[in-house]
Amino acid sequence: MRDDISDYLAELVRRSRDVLGDDLVGAYAAGSVGLGAYQPGRSDVDVALVVAGPLPEADGRLLVDRLRHESLPCPARGLELVVYRRDVAASGTPEPGFEVELNTGATMPFRATYDPADRPAADGRFWYALDRSILRQSGLALLGPPAAAVFADPSPEKLRVLLADALRWWLALPTPPGDEPAPGAEDAVLGACRALVRSRDGVWLGKVDAGLRVAADDPDAALVRASIEARRGGTPPSGPAARAFQRRVLDRITAG
Repeated sequence: MRDDISDYLAELVRRSRDVLGDDLVGAYAAGSVGLGAYQPGRSDVDVALVVAGPLPEADGRLLVDRLRHESLPCPARGLELVVYRRDVAASGTPEPGFEVELNTGATMPFRATYDPADRPAADGRFWYALDRSILRQSGLALLGPPAAAVFADPSPEKLRVLLADALRWWLALPTPPGDEPAPGAEDAVLGACRALVRSRDGVWLGKVDAGLRVAADDPDAALVRASIEARRGGTPPSGPAARAFQRRVLDRITAG
């Protein structure tokens, strides 16, 4: 882990303990940091905090004040932090189930949400259970017991539904209709690769690693490799090409 990210996470945990005290059960690096796929300038820092019981809103607001970028500058694109109760983390529920959600960073729109019901449905409600599944496999414990002892997977059927919902969410995003390169299409393609690998092989990988695995034997290998190169500064694929690939992956996942 880069020193600036390590130092940032250490201070984030310290401030979280100051606010939450003994109610803080654990703190875990998730997402690209947990998967060993952090890409400077592109990746976020994803963190999950686990608390013993329901979090009073006043404590949640104080936590946001202490951790938002203006108080604790994030060295990455931004911080995506979610607080879960211990029983929710261990339940395997497909529901969001969070106590607090915080998005903050120099180039990230600020968001603080204290009730899952306030999360706009258009932004997707599937992220949280998928993130908890990734945490179970690859969460990096910054405080508390190993992530595998704290987080649970959804059932296989519920996971398949969540993966399909995520693909449909990506497909609903606007994209240029022509054959010109579409910035962001590479993430759509590689996100579909990650969903396919999890569904097919039962393992979560970073987007690039998932793309490399799919490209090894997929008829759209050239598209996948172009998407990998786009994350390194190359030309992204077109919107229609990305959508066609996503639809094919969606069909494979929903077919079981």
